[in-house]
Amino acid sequence: MPLAADQAQAVGQIRSTASMTHNLHQCAQLIQKASSAGAKALFLPEASDYIASNSAETLSLVKSVEQSEFVLGIQEQARKHGLAVSVGVHEPTSSGSRVKNTLLWIDEHGNIGHRYQKLHLFDVDIKDGPTLKESDGVERGPRIEDPFPTPLGNVGMMICFDLRFPEPALALRNRGAHILTYPSAFTVPTGKAHWETLLRARAIETQSYVIAAAQVGFHNEHKTRRSYGHSIIVDPWGQVVASLGGEEDDNGRGLDEGEIALAEINLDYLEKVRKEMPLLRRADVYPTM
Repeated sequence: MPLAADQAQAVGQIRSTASMTHNLHQCAQLIQKASSAGAKALFLPEASDYIASNSAETLSLVKSVEQSEFVLGIQEQARKHGLAVSVGVHEPTSSGSRVKNTLLWIDEHGNIGHRYQKLHLFDVDIKDGPTLKESDGVERGPRIEDPFPTPLGNVGMMICFDLRFPEPALALRNRGAHILTYPSAFTVPTGKAHWETLLRARAIETQSYVIAAAQVGFHNEHKTRRSYGHSIIVDPWGQVVASLGGEEDDNGRGLDEGEIALAEINLDYLEKVRKEMPLLRRADVYPTM
């Protein structure tokens, strides 16, 4: 499809809980904000539908997209505002013993056009620290999905922990991606250490726009799970062109819960970066995807 040189996009930041009603209300507010600001698409975080306290609660809440009041509500809002929405949700697996961590692309007509299932799962076991095993309750995705055309450009989907692996990003760039997504729920320690560094690296090495919508704050009253925030958009030169605050913000900002940030996608600029700094990979020496 023809692509305009400049298209506005919005990245959103929320604090999901175990209440899908609460989470849908947050997301609906952000859709309205993004539409009013003239955005063509809104990118929402991983697990926007709910964040549970344990695997049993995760399984008890999961529903198919056809039955999920959260997904149906987002589709309705997308239609109402004529706004495409990228949103992370949970889906049931065929075995019923785990869930899928899925990213949906809902177009401006409210239709689910594309989906991606998270490849890399967050499993850590820290001595004298927390043990977090996403694989206990989540099924790994089977493949990298090809980029797909949107009014903003070709979008390549990834989720959270996928950010630590450059190979999928390079594969998506090789398949024609202009925009890479990393909706996330980063922990505070890993966020402080690596969040912006990794996102800028993925943008620079693929010469693509990177959009990372983030969860922020405590997700339950017991404060057993907490996300870093700092939703961000990075341009193909690695410059941060939009950002929000988050946990332990060095700039003294608040959590920016229920907020959006806007940036323009300029494909002419993207092509300029790629032309003037050509990355000619040595496929004769190492494999490319």
